[in-house]
Amino acid sequence: MPTPSKIVEILSAEDLRRTVTRLASQIIERTRDLSHLVLVGIYTRGVPLAELLARQIEILEGIDTPVGALDITFYRDDLDQIGLRTPAKTNIPFDLTGKTVVLVDDVIFKGRTIRAALNAVNEYGRPEVIRLAVLVDRGHRELPIHPDFIGKQLPTAKEEVVKVYLQDWDSKDAVELIGY
Repeated sequence: MPTPSKIVEILSAEDLRRTVTRLASQIIERTRDLSHLVLVGIYTRGVPLAELLARQIEILEGIDTPVGALDITFYRDDLDQIGLRTPAKTNIPFDLTGKTVVLVDDVIFKGRTIRAALNAVNEYGRPEVIRLAVLVDRGHRELPIHPDFIGKQLPTAKEEVVKVYLQDWDSKDAVELIGY
């Protein structure tokens, strides 16, 4: 990877905290029955983000929201372009049938990760509804996929990279835009 020419902080730790609180509030408002709500984070950063959202929902509503972790490696249609990856372990210890599933990811770009996640979710039941929450929507979609809950809309150039740092994985909270 070439050396970055420019790094811009898009969200500070405090901005990220407020964004997660707002996303959790939006999920609560749009969910008819919170007892049927489950969050499924997409590896890598979608998993700790889903856990943060679940903690915030518990703070706001006093409801323990189940969280699952989804690896979509074998459902991708672009493995030849993204390179070899070591799959993580999917952990969805509950049936998704009849549930309101909110897929959680850090950044949506082309939409291919979400398409793969939608295919993978079918292995775990038939949800009543599937919604999508993302921390950052950077545009440039190749598929007709649009998030229901967006933390930050961030127009980017295709060659730029959006890097999300979450405390549970990276020892800090921040979102950066990296130019090359």
